[in-house]
Amino acid sequence: MEARATVTRWAGAEPPTEAELLALLAAEGLSAYRWSNGPGDRYAAHTHPYHKVLYVVEGSITFELHPGGAITLGPGDRLDLPAGTVHSAVVGPEGVTCLEGHRPPSG
Repeated sequence: MEARATVTRWAGAEPPTEAELLALLAAEGLSAYRWSNGPGDRYAAHTHPYHKVLYVVEGSITFELHPGGAITLGPGDRLDLPAGTVHSAVVGPEGVTCLEGHRPPSG
């Protein structure tokens, strides 16, 4: 069975801090790095050889999964993207800051 991308929405009343998100990634044994982009920046369709775990710290970003459709993420939302998943992205109107960790592909 092929792994599918999953989104976990932040359930708290307030958006998490960057330190809280780093702690969540560290609890899974993932070292994370921070990246950000300006409003409207785009990433063309591509894949990765690893499982991507991404949290939005600030702003928003819309990922287009090929196939699968569009998923917009805001502060605290998590995207798990299995290795080999084709995706593109467009940054929202306020820009975006994310934390990202990688895990080796399973299997």
